Amino acid sequence: MSDACHIYLIRHGATAHNLLDPPRMQGRHIDEPLTELGQSQAAQAAVALQSKPLAAVYASPLRRAMETAQAIAGAHRLDPTALEGLAEADVGRWEDRAWVEIAQNDKEAYLGFRNDPVAQGYPDGEDLGTVYERVAEAIDQVASQHLGQVIAVVAHSVVNRVYLGGLLGVPFALRRKIPQDNCNYSLVKWTTKKQSVVTVNAVHHLES
Repeated sequence: MSDACHIYLIRHGATAHNLLDPPRMQGRHIDEPLTELGQSQAAQAAVALQSKPLAAVYASPLRRAMETAQAIAGAHRLDPTALEGLAEADVGRWEDRAWVEIAQNDKEAYLGFRNDPVAQGYPDGEDLGTVYERVAEAIDQVASQHLGQVIAVVAHSVVNRVYLGGLLGVPFALRRKIPQDNCNYSLVKWTTKKQSVVTVNAVHHLES
């Protein structure tokens, strides 16, 4: 039996905040359901992963992630397990705001965050170092329980970028550049000695 756990790391389907122009941040306190498009994306992700021998599905407890996870888990006659460590970053006072607005109206905090999001995190919220630590701990915990198996983990844009960036050696200030489309999946190979990224932001299963 392989000593690796293969993890399909998925971003949730689209919510109303995701579809605004420009999009607005939801963080962990705005708990929207999936839109009709988001539900369709979740169904497409479920079809894409239906042939994978998923042993378990884990998800952020936020509604948008759990609804996506339920679609994926249902195709395998599984129930998703909520993990608090996978919840989206607490974006503090920037919740429900767009980046262009933040850059104009909260310039000093915006520049500090862009330059060093560990030393200067989301104002009144989390820093990205804290986010990485809790997410990595949650994923390490479940992956170690599924060696030789395949699992799915459904989380969020910031969560996934920060975690993947850690595995890829991308500096925190640049991890926002890692693409994370709604209902994409990335594939991670996890062992007790090494974690590596096989695929990032696969979207071939989604309709244009």
